Amino acid sequence: MEDFERLLIAQDATLREALRQIDRLAIIDVDLFVVASGKLIGSLSEGDIRRALLDGSPIEASVDIAVHRNFTYFTTAKPSVEDLAKCRRRKIRYVPVVGESGEVTDIIDVETYRPLLPVEAVIMAGGRGERLRPLTDNCPKPLLKVGSKPIIEHNIDRLAAHGVRNIHISVNYLGYMLKEHFGDGAEKKVSINYVDEDKPMGTIGAITRIESFSEDTVLVMNSDLLTDIDIADFYEEFQDASADMAVAASSYKIDIPYAVLEVNSRNEVVSLKEKPRYTYFSNAGIYLIKKSLISMIPAGQRYDMPTFMDELIMAGRKILTYPIRGYWLDIGRIEDYMKAQEDIRHLKL
Repeated sequence: MEDFERLLIAQDATLREALRQIDRLAIIDVDLFVVASGKLIGSLSEGDIRRALLDGSPIEASVDIAVHRNFTYFTTAKPSVEDLAKCRRRKIRYVPVVGESGEVTDIIDVETYRPLLPVEAVIMAGGRGERLRPLTDNCPKPLLKVGSKPIIEHNIDRLAAHGVRNIHISVNYLGYMLKEHFGDGAEKKVSINYVDEDKPMGTIGAITRIESFSEDTVLVMNSDLLTDIDIADFYEEFQDASADMAVAASSYKIDIPYAVLEVNSRNEVVSLKEKPRYTYFSNAGIYLIKKSLISMIPAGQRYDMPTFMDELIMAGRKILTYPIRGYWLDIGRIEDYMKAQEDIRHLKL
């Protein structure tokens, strides 16, 4: 984090000085990190100071009497997704990065830090966008602007912000326009490879035209989605569940305006619910897949994701559902596109 030195305090500083420093930071539940001769020796919270004062220590005493020496730290500036998840579960927000000599080289804000995910992405962008005509007569649907930039660019930027560096884009209709717009991805600090569909290949068939993947996990998503999905959290849950595939899902609520009778097999009423609300989860078009499973997809053929999922279920593979907790919109119709133009004004993507 920038200006991480503001969270550091010298071992010979007083408890009063530490309280003033915490007050100036104006951050809830923040820890200071105590250094001696340039080396990190422990952490110090407002609670640590309060306990020292209650035990009778004078407020002008050195912070050394209150320092907490059993603390969490990283030895790399690029902690793993698993290490970050552990800190979040323990409600630890700021974690120092310690060098070989014991010095603090950085402090990571676990709440905002985005790790480099060991994920390779495939964006399906070959569709014609018939339902969005005439907007798509001379422009591929992924390049239609939502706000200040194309739909697909919102997704590429989101992937890049989460540390996804290798991105494949399947193209067909007006695909040359996508190639001209993004090039090799250098401006986005990513590597973009294009997969040409000389014929429609369904919602996942084009993935077989990618010669190899550098990561063991592949993220597949449709190009016409507008979403603020937390890709790192999606990946963490996929890993924690030891799943073969994870499917992001959007909630869909149905309100019944009448009382609903529930009956048994003999048509006897067993319960009555007054104007109930039912919640269903629909496929959001974003998936995490183990690379090893891609060999199950027939090469060079039209193949759709529902068929692939059915095959995995029949093979006894574990498929995880991941509910999107934020915003999601499938821009498939003119009405959806107009809604996206309004929603983007209030979103932080």
